[in-house]
Amino acid sequence: MFRQSEDDLLVETSPLPIQEIAEDRAITETLLPPTPKLLFKISKPEIRTSLRALTFESVFATVFYSIIGSALLTNFLLELGAGPVEIGLLASIPQLVNLLQPLGAYLVDRSPSFNWYSMCIFVPSRLLWVILVPAIWFVTSVTSNITGDQVVLLTLGIILVTNIIEALGRAPFLGWTAVLVPQRLRGRYFGFRNSLVSLTNLIGVPLLGLAVSTWPGGTLQGYGVVLVLGIVFGLSSLVSQFWLTDVNPQLLKVAHSETSQVQSGGIDLSFLKDANFLKFVFYIAIWCFAVNVSAPFFNLYMLDNLEIDITLVTIYTGISTGANMLLLLLWGKLADRIGNRPLLVFVGFLVGVTPLFWLGTGADPISLWVWLPLLHVLTGATWAAIDLCTNNLMMAVAPLSAQSKYFAITGAVAGVSGAIGITTGSFLATQAGGGGLLGLFVLSAVLRVVALLPLVFVQEERSVPLDRFWRVLFPARQPTELIEAEK
Repeated sequence: MFRQSEDDLLVETSPLPIQEIAEDRAITETLLPPTPKLLFKISKPEIRTSLRALTFESVFATVFYSIIGSALLTNFLLELGAGPVEIGLLASIPQLVNLLQPLGAYLVDRSPSFNWYSMCIFVPSRLLWVILVPAIWFVTSVTSNITGDQVVLLTLGIILVTNIIEALGRAPFLGWTAVLVPQRLRGRYFGFRNSLVSLTNLIGVPLLGLAVSTWPGGTLQGYGVVLVLGIVFGLSSLVSQFWLTDVNPQLLKVAHSETSQVQSGGIDLSFLKDANFLKFVFYIAIWCFAVNVSAPFFNLYMLDNLEIDITLVTIYTGISTGANMLLLLLWGKLADRIGNRPLLVFVGFLVGVTPLFWLGTGADPISLWVWLPLLHVLTGATWAAIDLCTNNLMMAVAPLSAQSKYFAITGAVAGVSGAIGITTGSFLATQAGGGGLLGLFVLSAVLRVVALLPLVFVQEERSVPLDRFWRVLFPARQPTELIEAEK
């Protein structure tokens, strides 16, 4: 079944499946300039093998990151005595280290292999978590002098170092992925892959949480055992990369030599001349700020303001993940059909006004069993499209010769603006007269809608004009009777 699903992706040779009417074909053809040719060719069997390996890599990595970067790690730190400051650092460190992504793009451009560069980055970063395993054993030992605060500091130190290392590899790995996944298949493939990732989270996280909470030696020892399992999965995901077709980043630098000038040296600031990319980055900056102003506080609102039980909040999270998983394949097919930008604009508007729906929630039975579940279904379904189409659009606006650099700049901007958004939201939520969390939700909704304005001006190949979005999505039925031509 798995092999058949990926093989079906490779059968489709038509760039866009919207050729039912002549007008739609004219629309798409005028938006599709010739795709530049690479200096190398990846065969269809290599693409098929790479897509399959990339899917397995994503699933294994999801298990690893769900253990070292989700509620499991937060609960572990709380059990050790961590406070709001430590939890805040846990959330902000991954955002801030994204500033180092451009350095990773600079380094990979001087590497002869995407595969070995990735190994040099991710193998050490994942093996560093082994240090935490004996620390957990010592802190749970009666005769040990190690305190919980010391293990908290050690954990935060590991998080800082590993995120610094991985920041150097995120943009290069995304650039490698962009080369391996054909542009015409990106929507469907990433929709398929992300749905498996969501399914892994939906099943894996509750099972891992159950294992931690029921471990005979206590939750701390339980997390230590789960952490060992996560490290094994993390290393297994790296083994899967050996089945990915390796690419020399040096070839990508000269692939567009006939249309781009070669930099003589120093810092390459040519992206500043790419107006379309700058529009996209401007959109990302405003969007990440607007989203993070309120995003960390929805669970806090349910747990603190509404005093909803943690079990019910976990059920809501599962509902959102399930909706995300079910809609990913649909969004992927639509993205291939009409483009990523139209979906981002229209679905982004739904995401923008979603915080306003929280104003009508409460602790009454209708809110608990109808309104809040529907809100989480809407959130999971819409964010499936936002995440998928944002990554695809980023791949589309970045030139092939400098994809890693463009991805790194985008990641750095998103990380910094997201961290500023979290800080701003935390400050405003504590101010008297600011409306509290509900006032924060209103502000976030306004900012999200405003953030969509720069996206209107971003150009994407393979996307239909916004004014013809509905006509292409729901084409009018053609008349069956032949019209006799005038003589």
